[in-house]
Amino acid sequence: MAFSSNQSGGPMADMNVTPLVDVMLVLLIIFMITAPVMTQRIMIDLPQKTTVKPDKEPPPPINLAINPSGQLFWNGRPFSQDMFELELQIESRKDPQAMLQIKADPSTQYQVLADVMGSAKNIGMSKIGFEMTDH
Repeated sequence: MAFSSNQSGGPMADMNVTPLVDVMLVLLIIFMITAPVMTQRIMIDLPQKTTVKPDKEPPPPINLAINPSGQLFWNGRPFSQDMFELELQIESRKDPQAMLQIKADPSTQYQVLADVMGSAKNIGMSKIGFEMTDH
């Protein structure tokens, strides 16, 4: 409230709206800056609900273990990288596809794991998962 006097000699009874206008302008600027950021879309490929029950029973998962030295084990048997890719090509053509469950030792180099996942994805495996270790 302003304390200046008018012609009648009493205090001025008008509300000072300058702080309110300042706050509104700041909020307007904030909304103008954040509105374009909120309109950008991120494309996510979510699974869709199906009402049809599968005719075939899903095959058992493929357990792929990777030890710290980078050696691959397909369901407990040692495999080379070339044999792994050949076996994946066979598995990727099956319908329904088996899930590839990768269990890597915590001390395995990341590059080995990235190569295995990249090979599986490039060959056409669509179901890739990770098995947790108890470390």
